[in-house]
Amino acid sequence: MNIQTEMKEELQFIRNIGFVAHIDAGKTTTTERILYYSGRLYKIGEVHDGTTTTDWMQQERQRGITITSAATYCQWKDCNINIIDTPGHIDFTVEVERSLKVLDGAVVIFCGVGGVEPQSETVWRQADKYKVARMAFVNKMDRAGADFYNVIEEMKEKLAAHPLVVTLPIHEDDEFVGIVDLIRNKAIYYEDELGVNLLLKEIPDSLKEKAAQYREKIIEQLSEIDDGFMHAFLEGKQFSEEEIIQTIRTYTLKSKITPVLCGSAFKNKGIQTLLDRICDWLPSPKDIGMITGINPRTQEVEERQISYKAPFCSLCFKVFTDPFVGKLFYTRIYSGKITSGGDVYNMTQQTKERVTKIVRMHANKQEIISEAKAGDIVCLVGLKETVTGDTLCASGNHILLEKIKFPEPVVSMAIEPKSQQDQDKLFEGLRKLEEEDPSFRFSYNKDTGQNIISGMGKLHLEVMVDRLLNDFNVVAKVGKPCVSYKESITRRVEAVGKFIQQTGGHGQYGHVVLDMIPQDKGTGILFETKIKGGIIPKEFIPSVREGVYEAAESGILGGYPVIDIKVVLVDGSYHEVDSNELAYKIATEIAFKDGLKRGAPTLLEPIMGLEVLTPEQYLSQIIGDLNTRRAQIVNISERKHLKMIKAEVPLVEVFDYADVSRNLTQGRASYTIEPLYYEKVPSEIMTKILG
Repeated sequence: MNIQTEMKEELQFIRNIGFVAHIDAGKTTTTERILYYSGRLYKIGEVHDGTTTTDWMQQERQRGITITSAATYCQWKDCNINIIDTPGHIDFTVEVERSLKVLDGAVVIFCGVGGVEPQSETVWRQADKYKVARMAFVNKMDRAGADFYNVIEEMKEKLAAHPLVVTLPIHEDDEFVGIVDLIRNKAIYYEDELGVNLLLKEIPDSLKEKAAQYREKIIEQLSEIDDGFMHAFLEGKQFSEEEIIQTIRTYTLKSKITPVLCGSAFKNKGIQTLLDRICDWLPSPKDIGMITGINPRTQEVEERQISYKAPFCSLCFKVFTDPFVGKLFYTRIYSGKITSGGDVYNMTQQTKERVTKIVRMHANKQEIISEAKAGDIVCLVGLKETVTGDTLCASGNHILLEKIKFPEPVVSMAIEPKSQQDQDKLFEGLRKLEEEDPSFRFSYNKDTGQNIISGMGKLHLEVMVDRLLNDFNVVAKVGKPCVSYKESITRRVEAVGKFIQQTGGHGQYGHVVLDMIPQDKGTGILFETKIKGGIIPKEFIPSVREGVYEAAESGILGGYPVIDIKVVLVDGSYHEVDSNELAYKIATEIAFKDGLKRGAPTLLEPIMGLEVLTPEQYLSQIIGDLNTRRAQIVNISERKHLKMIKAEVPLVEVFDYADVSRNLTQGRASYTIEPLYYEKVPSEIMTKILG
C-alpha cells in the first residue's frame, strides 16, 4: 500500500463529533455509555451520583449539569471517534458555539418526553450556521409519557428538518424493551441490564405493520432526493443494507436528511446501534475536504485541503487552565502535522510560538503524544500569546481562519477582595477565567471604584464566582447580579478632538475630526478612516483606532460600554515635531466623548427571548404577569395539553422569574430564556436607572 492511500484511509476513519441538546436531554449519560461500550471505561458513571467522566468539575457534579465542553475519544469498529460533550444550559451556549465551529458532525439528542425544547432549537440553528451534518437520537424512551412519533413531528414543525426514521421503539406492557432496526429489518433486544449483549430477533407481530410502513418511508424519502435510487425503486429493485446505508450517508453529509434513532441511555438501550450509525453516516475530515481562510498577503479567500500533506493549519477553539499542567490550548488540526517541541506561527497575533507538549484529552485526564495530524482534536501546551479563536499555522505558509464570534454578556455583578492580599489573587483568577471563557468579562468602573464581572446569566456568574472562591482560593465579597446596560447615540454627529500642550522642548499635538454614525443592533463599534494625502500620517492611524475602542469602554450616561456606532476618521492635522501616538489617542478620546454628548445619547438594555410552557388553566395569569413586565407576546401555541408562550422581554424584568412562574402555576410551568438583542430603554425608565 502506498503512503498516499494509507493516509487517505486514516483520515477516512476519523469522526469528530459532538453531542448537543437542551439541558437534561441526556448528552452526558449518552457519552458515558459510549465510552463504556467502546472499552474506554470499565464502569458506568451516573450524572445523579456525580461520577460521570465528562462532568468532572466540582461545580458540574454539585449541580448535576454540564458547564464546560469536555473532549474525549474512543474507538468503535474501524473508527477513531473524537467526542465533545457540550452543555445544554443557555448560560453556557458559548461552549456549544465554539465546539460546533471545529466539529464535522453532531448528534442532536432529544428527550422522548420533552420533545424539541427551546435550547434544542438554538443548537440546531448553531449547527445550521456552521453547516454541521447531524443525526438525531431520541432519548429517554423508558420514561412515562415518552412519545417518539411526536418528537418526529416536532422536528419537522419547529426545526424545518427532514427526519429519516431508522429505528422504532419496542414497548411491552408499557416497558421499553428494545428497538426495531429498520435497516436490518430486525428487532434488537438486550440480554443483560448493562445492554452489552444484543439479541437480534424477528420484529414482534404488534409492530410488523408499522415497521413495514416506516421502512417503505425510508425508500420513498431516498427516492425523492436521489434520481438513481428512484429509477431502481420504480423498476422494483430490492435494495441491500449496504446500498441503503451508503445512500443515507451521502445525503446526511449534504444535510438533506437527518437520520433519527431512539433508545434510552440511562437504561443502556440503543447506544451500540447509535455508535454503528455514527461511523456509517457522520462525516470524516476527508468528507469535509477543504478548509477556507484568508491569505494574509493577498487578502483573498484561500482554500486548503484537509490532508496530512498540506502545510500545517489549525484553530485554537478553547483555552483552559489546569492547576498542574498550566494552560491547555484545545486545538483542531485541519491540515499537516505538528510534533512536540516544534514551532508554529500564530497568524492572528502574528507571533511565533513553541509547542512544548501535545496531549490527547479524556475529560480532565491527559495522554501525552509525540505528534498530532490533520483531523485530530488535541491540547497543545507551552503557548504564550495564543487565545481562543487564534489560527496556528506553519511559518512561511500563512492562512487566517475565520474567528469565532461570541455573544455580548448581559448580566453583571460587583466583586471585591476582602483584603489587599486577595487583590492580586482576584485579578489573576479573573484574568484566567476571561481567557478561558470569551463570554465572561471583567472591568473596573472608575466612577464607582468597583470591579465588575459580566456573563451570560445568573448561573454563569454563580459558577464563575464559585471557581474564584474554590479553584483560585480568592476570598471576596460579591454584589447582587444586575443588568449589563450599554450606551449608544441616536443621531449622526461630527466631533472634533484637540490635544495640544506646550512645555519646554517637545510638546504634544493631536487633532482629529470624527464622523459618528448610529448603526444597526449588534454592530458593536466599527472604525474606518477616510484620511487622504497625509493630513494625518499613517503611523498615527492605529493610535486613533485604539483611542476609539478605549473611549467606547465607558459611556457618558452611566459609564456603560458604548456599542452600535460607526466612527469614521474624516479630518485632522499634525505637527511635524510635537505629534505622537499618545497625543492622537487622547485627542480621539476627547472627540469621542464630545460626540456622545451631542449625539442624543441613549441607554440600551438586553432583550431576552422567553418561552413559558404552562398548563392551560394558568395561561391568563402568565400573560397578565408578562404584560406588567414590558413583555411583547410573539406567539401562543399548543403542545400536548400545554400552552407554549413565546415572548420578548427586558432582562431587568425577569431576574426573579423562576420564583414568579413557580408561584403563579403552583410549580407546574417551566421556562427557558436566552439573549436576543439590545434595545433602547424607554425615557421614563432611563431616568429611574440613571437617577
